[in-house]
Amino acid sequence: MADGKKLFIKTYGCQMNVYDSERMAEALAPEGYSQTQDASEADLILLNTCHIREKAAEKVYSELGRLKPLKAANPDLKIGVAGCVAQAEGEEITARQPMVDLVVGPQSYHRLPEMLARTQSGRRAIDTEFPEEDKFARLGARSTRGMPTAFLTVQEGCDKFCAFCVVPYTRGAEVSRPVAQVMAEARELTARGVREITLLGQNVNAYHGADESATWGLGRLLRALARIEGLERIRYTTSHPNDMDDDLIAAHADCAEVMPYLHLPVQSGSDRILKAMNRKHTAAQYLDLIARIRSARPDILLSGDFIVGFPGETERDFADTLALVEAVGYGQAYSFKYSPRPGTPAAEKPEIAADVASDRLQRLQALLADQQAAAQRAMVGRETAVLFEKPGREPGQLVGKSEYLQAVHALAPADMIGQIARVRITAAAPHSLAGELVAVSEPV
Repeated sequence: MADGKKLFIKTYGCQMNVYDSERMAEALAPEGYSQTQDASEADLILLNTCHIREKAAEKVYSELGRLKPLKAANPDLKIGVAGCVAQAEGEEITARQPMVDLVVGPQSYHRLPEMLARTQSGRRAIDTEFPEEDKFARLGARSTRGMPTAFLTVQEGCDKFCAFCVVPYTRGAEVSRPVAQVMAEARELTARGVREITLLGQNVNAYHGADESATWGLGRLLRALARIEGLERIRYTTSHPNDMDDDLIAAHADCAEVMPYLHLPVQSGSDRILKAMNRKHTAAQYLDLIARIRSARPDILLSGDFIVGFPGETERDFADTLALVEAVGYGQAYSFKYSPRPGTPAAEKPEIAADVASDRLQRLQALLADQQAAAQRAMVGRETAVLFEKPGREPGQLVGKSEYLQAVHALAPADMIGQIARVRITAAAPHSLAGELVAVSEPV
């Protein structure tokens, strides 16, 4: 075993990449690697990339350029590119940046120790396959870093083939982890002090994990997880409207451990654009789904994703999106200008004018910001259950999350990190709340 080596990981993009980075570090820990926040002292640097955002590959090559002086100063330094850009770019990365020692896709990072050993003899290691072996079965014990919250991937890949998205090509087909494997990892995390778990998947609500005799949906999995002693909170992301079945909706009403927050992307309010995006649902179907979810859990806070300026979008199409946003009332949301991804069907279509797309994005974001501000203000004067996660910026202050995934700051003893407390909200800012400690409690 190697001894005393330093690992620096830079993570791009989504929560699944955060989970993957944690698992990479865990896979390398038996080889003697411990993490550092200083790239200049690292023996191994990994860039865990995401292909969702605009110009993702260019950003990776730019970062590699910034790392060149470190490689020049320390020829023994190993540099690797992981994740979706690695999957998409493959050998082109090492062709453009010869200093890169290894390239590993998101389905192969359990092989990192073997790949790293290969680089010790001066060879490059590239693995962007979709291996038949179960990477999760190959990975070791979880490390929670002393945090009361943790991510747990239960599903990977996507079969939806939205016209704008590269995920089916970089993450592969939809695959769900076996029930026993998920439950064992959840119990391990809880035994290590985790009180809140967020289940992850490209389409997490498409979960169809097998047990000895049946296939479980996400609703059944949530109910089983809720019975784990010490696990107080469960969240899941990201969901597709077409996989939001009745049993999953009912779990929001039946399980107090399932938090009243749901990220449910719709992307557009125009049926014409939704069809062009290959979303396979209409705006009316989405609104009916929202009504059913709110009937089951009236206090739920909704979040969504929106793309503006998709090829062919007219002002009428955009007006339909604004109308849908008005009808739903989001507490949080993410919105972006469309940008083409090579290899996707939409990339072959002519783009609309950049200034038109920018104007629409500004108008949409103004509406979403107003809705989020209203949701924040509505919390003032209320008591909410907060799971404290870490110290705040001010002396004596702790920061945690409400049931609705809002950041909450309050004066509280340091030993309350990891505990759930009732907090009365006294002030609201655009992205956080301030409150006064009422009492330690179970979630309200």
